[in-house]
Amino acid sequence: MKQSLWRRNGFWLILSLVLILVSAVGASLVQTAGGSVVVKDLKWETSSGRAMSALLFKPAGATADDPAPAVVVSHGWWNNREMQDANYVELARRGYVVVSIDMYGHGNSDPLPADELQVGGTGMYDAVQLVADLPYVDHDRIGVSGHSNGARAANFAVAIDDEADEQLISAVFLVDNEAMYTDEDKAFANNYGTRDVGLVADQYDEFFFRSYGETVTPPREFATTPNAQSFLYFGEEPGAEVREPGEYYSQEIDGVEAVRVLYTPPQTHPWGTISSGTVADQLDFFETAFGAPEAIDSHAQVWQVKEAFTTVGLVGFGIFLVAFARALLALRPFTRLRLEQAPAMVDPGRTGRAWFWGGLVVSALVSGASYIWLSQAQWLSAIAYSGSALVPQGAVFFIAFWAAVNGVAGLVIMGASYLAFGRRNGSDLRASGVLPGWRNLGLGVLLALVTTAAAFTIVFAVDYFFKTDFRLWVLAVKWFSPDKIGYALLVLPLFLIYFVANSIAINAFNRFALAGREWVNTAVLALFNSLAPIVLVVVQYTTFAATGELVPGFGGIFSIWLFPVIVILAVSAVISRKLYRATGNPYIAGVLNASVVALISASNTLVLTY
Repeated sequence: MKQSLWRRNGFWLILSLVLILVSAVGASLVQTAGGSVVVKDLKWETSSGRAMSALLFKPAGATADDPAPAVVVSHGWWNNREMQDANYVELARRGYVVVSIDMYGHGNSDPLPADELQVGGTGMYDAVQLVADLPYVDHDRIGVSGHSNGARAANFAVAIDDEADEQLISAVFLVDNEAMYTDEDKAFANNYGTRDVGLVADQYDEFFFRSYGETVTPPREFATTPNAQSFLYFGEEPGAEVREPGEYYSQEIDGVEAVRVLYTPPQTHPWGTISSGTVADQLDFFETAFGAPEAIDSHAQVWQVKEAFTTVGLVGFGIFLVAFARALLALRPFTRLRLEQAPAMVDPGRTGRAWFWGGLVVSALVSGASYIWLSQAQWLSAIAYSGSALVPQGAVFFIAFWAAVNGVAGLVIMGASYLAFGRRNGSDLRASGVLPGWRNLGLGVLLALVTTAAAFTIVFAVDYFFKTDFRLWVLAVKWFSPDKIGYALLVLPLFLIYFVANSIAINAFNRFALAGREWVNTAVLALFNSLAPIVLVVVQYTTFAATGELVPGFGGIFSIWLFPVIVILAVSAVISRKLYRATGNPYIAGVLNASVVALISASNTLVLTY
């Protein structure tokens, strides 16, 4: 790189570190309420015989002399404890003691056997038992709350609590999963006893709140269904008067006044984790059930500020990947990879541009069609959810396999382009970096791995000192336990097929000026990287909004999995182009992107064994 480029790279490297530091400090200040809430990282052996990971939030006002109410919160399937940040930030700053768990099989808790989902309430009840032993917790005011299968864990916990000598749970808030409406004989029943219970049923929930009879009642009509009405009538047969969402209903149960409330916000299932409305509903519920130690209006929320700071950190992390990798080019032995100026661009002419646009369209079609096909493939589901030692993370394996299919398709398209057009028009595979030589290939791989290690060292340092990470909704870069490295290595070969092929396609086959600018070419390639996932998500939710139902045969989870993919694929194209301009070696970015994505994926999902 030229000297001016080196100076600019120094600026970007420093900027990335500044953004990361600002993110860590800012997010920490928000989640500790300016230092008045102590955050502890817990890992302990539970009574279920498994190791559980959780975050504990202890407000300054919670003492042995003045114990505070406590709430155990849980994420949903394929997530981790940090996904509850909106709830634990807001509850803790209002004086509640909060424990946010990694359910068994998630985050840094032990793996989960598929036939033991209810053990310890998938970890929820084990956390309740821990909370009940804390001297600064009011044992008569312990609540549980969960999103999606975290709500199912709350139901599991209630069932275990009912069998215990002493009941510990006195309030339950369920977000985006069904309440327990009936008994073993399918008759309506009050399965929560004297506990206060709140239920959030999204009008556009992809999975729950449908009633199946002669016709299917969509989620947006759930409030009028017998299940919803019986819930609001405390397990009795629904009365003649239709009870309304948003209204608190009370009834004396065994001499104790209990409440029920139903919320039906017009939102989707994953949106429930970052909905200010649902957070406010939860705060109102626990204030009704327990009384808030600190009276703060439920709509006066600051968790969005933390989310903004962690997003800044995510941006800083992405910039660091490029800037640090380029900085390494000044060090032995990586100096031989460095170019003094970016590789020259050659205008491919009219025929070459036709191949360019045609290849992009075909690639996008293959990407979308293969995703739909694989989502319906029973043979792939059998492999992904076999729970074998080689496939412990089914969701990650599915995405990685789809990526590999598209990588192979990309290689076929590039091969056809080279044979039909490129070779006879002067395309040089060595000059473009497709054949860099074994030494440069090895050094490129080493540079990518060193960069990956450096980037995640920062992630671990941020967690150690500030107990924060880098995230935006469902896209998260977080610290992980050592076992996640092994899980990442299992899917790394599949991700390598895609990201290496993609980097070669972007840089060795499709790099030229569009509208007189290289950045326009980069932007177009980034867009087409993500185009198929974008279209699939738009079609899914446009259909859902219009009809109240999902696209037939295309399950909701498959569209949800694409949310982080859209961002990752676009950003990976930019990273690939930046590093190629500095090295002329497409393999560096291919290995770097694959390694980072494998680690991100392995540390943000479910480990289920059979």
